[in-house]
Amino acid sequence: MTSSELWTRETADRYDTEEAENSSLTALVPTLTFLAELAGKGRALEFAIGTGRVGVPLRERGVPVAGIELSEPMAAVLRHKIDEDTLPVTIGDMATTVVPGGFTLVYLVYNTISNLLTQDEQVECFRNAARHLEPGGRFVIELQVPPLRSLPPGQSAVPFDVSERHLGFDTFDLVAQMQVSHHFTRDGDDGRYRRGNSHHRYAWPAELDLMARIAGLGLERRVADWTGTPFTQDSTKHISVWRKPA
Repeated sequence: MTSSELWTRETADRYDTEEAENSSLTALVPTLTFLAELAGKGRALEFAIGTGRVGVPLRERGVPVAGIELSEPMAAVLRHKIDEDTLPVTIGDMATTVVPGGFTLVYLVYNTISNLLTQDEQVECFRNAARHLEPGGRFVIELQVPPLRSLPPGQSAVPFDVSERHLGFDTFDLVAQMQVSHHFTRDGDDGRYRRGNSHHRYAWPAELDLMARIAGLGLERRVADWTGTPFTQDSTKHISVWRKPA
């Protein structure tokens, strides 16, 4: 098992509700279109498929999808949506777990590579993607650009959401490249907040390109979002596509 934090039953049960806005068809269409075009007539493998927020609608578009998921409770929520024969899921970590067959596309969305808390494990994730790809296949990652430009000198925290029902901020260890996301979520109308946090290892695009090179993959494309907006120095996230030589 890798150093990824294991998502619990409680987290899995509320995940879809908390991510309802990001799971709407309107929000997902650009993502699904981007991934379906890259998969072509082949199969797609989603690392850390979770509750199937992306994998299930991609399968419904006609792309054969398989998944790897570390959290059994998250996979159980997915299984209520779609059967194993239609979308098989293997329980395991995304750095070492191998599933049968070859794929034209392996993808990892929503900042999830940062769940691997060491550089070595992130390198192994790239190697695992390359292991599953057919010649000419592609590995896609969606990841934020570390928001360190927003960090004033002498301060270790940056807010990322201040809304009626949620307060969120990140704290940083700049030496270890570690980021902790802190969440204060209002569950009801009695004024009580639920506190939670998650640990991440952030990485810059250039570092990911080197990981890809170690795995035998080459950068094909990098854009700022799923609609293909050009990636610039002001972009807050990137969608990167690396290709395995044909």
